[in-house]
Amino acid sequence: MSEDIILSTSGLTKEFGGFTAVNGVDLKVRRGSIHALIGPNGAGKTTCFNLLTKFLPPTRGAIVYNGKDITRRRPAEIARLGLVRSFQISAVFPQLSVLKNVRIALQRKRGDSFDFWRSEDVLSSLDGEAMRLVEAVGLAQFAELPAVELSYGRKRALEIATTLALDPEMMLLDEPMAGMGREDVERIEALIRKVSQNRTILMVEHNLSVVASLSDRITVLARGQILAEGDYATVSKDPRVIEAYIGSGVGNAH
Repeated sequence: MSEDIILSTSGLTKEFGGFTAVNGVDLKVRRGSIHALIGPNGAGKTTCFNLLTKFLPPTRGAIVYNGKDITRRRPAEIARLGLVRSFQISAVFPQLSVLKNVRIALQRKRGDSFDFWRSEDVLSSLDGEAMRLVEAVGLAQFAELPAVELSYGRKRALEIATTLALDPEMMLLDEPMAGMGREDVERIEALIRKVSQNRTILMVEHNLSVVASLSDRITVLARGQILAEGDYATVSKDPRVIEAYIGSGVGNAH
């Protein structure tokens, strides 16, 4: 079934001085799935994500995406291959409108840096495609609003739109629900489910009810190593997982 695996790691390790943040992680993400990476604070989730998206070089190990070894590739290279990360920063231009933010992302996809100096008429040719993406994430009524005026959850929806503009085959979502109220969580959860229909998603997420609702498969990290894997029903009952969460002061893994 190896042809179903879109992203895999073998022996992925990251050491900082004498500290091993990620230790021999063998991860397999199935094509078309929503795969969650969870674990108590200090488990190595963010470091692992930074290794996958090439923000950090690994000390040892290999990363393979769509059959290509991307271990030594740069972030811009893997984005062109269709592996795109979202949410590590609020990746929008606050003073520009929602529509113009998405249009800039479409320009990036074309890779034409001169677009920034072209006439409004030429750029407006991208408006139709940009508006379709704005509508897809439920922001049509806010298309002309400056991004800075959006609520927190709607800013996140805009980030999804700008990520989708790059037409990724696989999206890596870095704590998409962080800092959100219930209404925004429900909106973004529904949006992630919608955009996952024709792509693969790997996400780091602390909200375990979201993980339970969205994920096909879950990998639990603890102290930089894989502690357990499976669906939510399986990992949430695993005594090692419960112990890891209770021991970290987070509470029960359910």
